[in-house]
Amino acid sequence: MDTDGTHETRPPRAGHVPRPASPPSPGLPPKPSHAPTAGPTLGDWLRHPRSSDGPGVWTYGHVPRAAEEPEETPTRQLISGALISLLAGLLLWSLLWNGYLGKYWLWPMYMFTPDSWAHSGSYKAVWVANIWYAIVVAILAVFFGRLGRWPELGRRMLRSRALRAVQPAHPAAPAGPAAGGPDDPARWPQLRAAGLGEVAERLEVEAGGGRMNDVDYARIRRAWDSVRVDPSRMRAFADAVRDKGAGACVHPSGARDLPVRAARHDLLARQVLLGTVEDGARNPYSRRGTALALDPDVLGTSLLAVGPSGTGKTRQLVRPVVESLSLQALAGQAAVVAVGAAGAQLGPDAAFDVVVRVGDPASVYDLDLYGGATDPDEAATLLAEAFVGDVPGVDVRRAATALAQLLGPFRAAYDRFPTVPELRELLDQVPTAFDALRRDLAGQHAMLRELDARARQHSAPADPGPALADRVALLDRPAFAGFFDTTGQGRPFSLRALEHPIRVRVDLPERGHADASRMLARLLLAQFNAAAAARTDRSLFAFLAFDDASHTLTAETVRGVQRLRSAHAGVLLTLRTLDDVPEALRTPLLGAVGCRMAFSGVTTWDGKRFAEAWGTEWVETRDVTHRTVFADQPLTRLMHSFRKLVTGKAVTTDAVTVRQVERERWSASDLAHAVPPGHAVLSLTSVRGERAAPLLVRLAGTS
Repeated sequence: MDTDGTHETRPPRAGHVPRPASPPSPGLPPKPSHAPTAGPTLGDWLRHPRSSDGPGVWTYGHVPRAAEEPEETPTRQLISGALISLLAGLLLWSLLWNGYLGKYWLWPMYMFTPDSWAHSGSYKAVWVANIWYAIVVAILAVFFGRLGRWPELGRRMLRSRALRAVQPAHPAAPAGPAAGGPDDPARWPQLRAAGLGEVAERLEVEAGGGRMNDVDYARIRRAWDSVRVDPSRMRAFADAVRDKGAGACVHPSGARDLPVRAARHDLLARQVLLGTVEDGARNPYSRRGTALALDPDVLGTSLLAVGPSGTGKTRQLVRPVVESLSLQALAGQAAVVAVGAAGAQLGPDAAFDVVVRVGDPASVYDLDLYGGATDPDEAATLLAEAFVGDVPGVDVRRAATALAQLLGPFRAAYDRFPTVPELRELLDQVPTAFDALRRDLAGQHAMLRELDARARQHSAPADPGPALADRVALLDRPAFAGFFDTTGQGRPFSLRALEHPIRVRVDLPERGHADASRMLARLLLAQFNAAAAARTDRSLFAFLAFDDASHTLTAETVRGVQRLRSAHAGVLLTLRTLDDVPEALRTPLLGAVGCRMAFSGVTTWDGKRFAEAWGTEWVETRDVTHRTVFADQPLTRLMHSFRKLVTGKAVTTDAVTVRQVERERWSASDLAHAVPPGHAVLSLTSVRGERAAPLLVRLAGTS
């Protein structure tokens, strides 16, 4: 499992208002476990301009850049051109002044000067002559200055580094709404427009007094959006804000913030900062140097990340994404489930509502093996996908039928599904278990017929029963005693809870029970696909994050991932290598996800798959051909010989050929060898179909 040693640190973040050190009271947010961080106030954070010109852009203070890089003459070329034009101007002035070009340039002066001035030698003639000389010099300076681009050279040479930092070449960011103005979001203009001026005043006072943070603002705004959909809730909303202020409409857990944040978040845009796009030729000019972020708009197409251990998949990708969606869950906007090995640094226990530690006797919550399903056929389909979906030669549909032949009668007899030991006995055709079930099904002929069919198929050549029994035996171990209980004595967690803004972490016992952990991971993915698609209320963004998805994917779950986009849901899958996925599923997997991420250190075999998925683009190439010049005249040959003696190179001419060719955006070799440590190549696709070409990103926290 790729646990990269995440430390519980909290950098400054936008939108966080430092809490006062006064004793806690019911109207204040919970006491933080860290020192106050410097940063903008909540009002400044809300008023800060946000703009976006593509998927994955960190909108907070973003300034759009030009689509193409402007042509800029090299400074050395400007200097040489200015010197040549200056020498040419001086030469022309010298020729004029010394009369080598005649007196024609003085005729305009003679035409407007009386003859009496010139013959008398008066001071007026001297002034006229000097003025005319100045006019001629000015004309020469303007002409040769424009020819030698003196103004551009002057601007470039006189511009200091500090001036460049203050006045960048790209346009300035648009100004946000004025403080105290009618559009000031800190004054809640939408509430005032609805006639709730008193409620808006209360919230404005809470924000100004430091008693509201970014989670509070996002949560109350989400509650107001629900009021706009259902106006009957307006009275309850107004009463809650009057009574509790910034603590109104709080999350069922009562939490108003996470105990620690390891990344920078913008809850107004629902984004988490992932890194910075490298300012290099490999990236499009419009994205160079811009900050890159992830939000539900791109995570809704699902994300696949591949990279060897130690490259930062957990610390720089999974943890920030899970943390962002946990904050959105506190704001009533999302539901998140994070799955990892025991000890993976996905966040402290206090950051989650439910923590399931499979195989740990101290775990408060259990895992529902059937995913909250009540239909035996649905439960059998999910179990078959998890148990034998990765077993070659076993038909998953036949396995689901075999399980349904047992789950249906058992539920009809006992109004529940079997526990793991009971299911194992039924699959092994233990006579006592089978006979007891038959007795309890007396009179239910349809269910008895199902049991008879299972008994006839047992031990047949293509019977999936033995394979299912072997897989169930992985869970029927002493370490899992008391888990997967169906008798109602435990507290099982079911993925049917995705209709609520819940934060869940599932710790799998990968160290001691690797096969069981992979089987449970497949089960969770299958249950998530089914639960996300079956939700009646899809207003919440549902997300499942795997810290390690090795040996987790099957053909059916890959198809399910592709369907999540329309269900307002997504998954994050991380792999050490694509070899952890069956070969037949590697191409479909890359096609099913909309976001693909290759960390530094991937192999050329993995890089080849990414290169094929990212395709090609048209680029302009310049081919320079050097041809040796052979002189015919003796003097020319002598000059060429002298030049070769001085420079050591023969005299050549260059022939430049410009062509449009189609090349891979990133080749397999570049992905394997040209991605620096702490970097990754990431392509994004939004749920609306917008695409961002593969970008070389310097991940956050990388020096």
